[in-house]
Amino acid sequence: MSSRKRAPGKDSTDATPDTTTTAPETTTAVAEPPPASPETNGHAPSFAERVGRKVWTPAPDPFGIATDNLAGVRLFESRRDHQMAIKFDDKPSEAVIEVIKEAGYRWNPSDRIWAHPVWQDSAMSTRIDAERLYQQVCQMIRAEKGIEAGPEISH
Repeated sequence: MSSRKRAPGKDSTDATPDTTTTAPETTTAVAEPPPASPETNGHAPSFAERVGRKVWTPAPDPFGIATDNLAGVRLFESRRDHQMAIKFDDKPSEAVIEVIKEAGYRWNPSDRIWAHPVWQDSAMSTRIDAERLYQQVCQMIRAEKGIEAGPEISH
């Protein structure tokens, strides 16, 4: 007797003949590597890709920390250049520039940013101070433009 489940309404004494099945034919084949995908640029996939591990991709540098589109101000950090940066869409007023200079930021004409170095021993306090300065500058510019205080976009 076979160990099959009974269908509802069927009596357990109903016997059904067992059907015999034949095993499928097996063939021996050599595994071929998968075709090159567009992501690998025609090269064979790396070991990490073949075993399904995530391939490390670097973060963008500089990366945005906060953006206030209405005030036209963005705060960035560059780990490669070891600096915090504030970028303005339009030239800020002299009052805003004075506040930025007093905080230790210097104008970088090639990148058109206000930059402050980040030293390893004071990196966290520099980041906190940059965030506070960014908030202060955004409030100043919004007040100058007559814009009500509103939320900025953090990255």
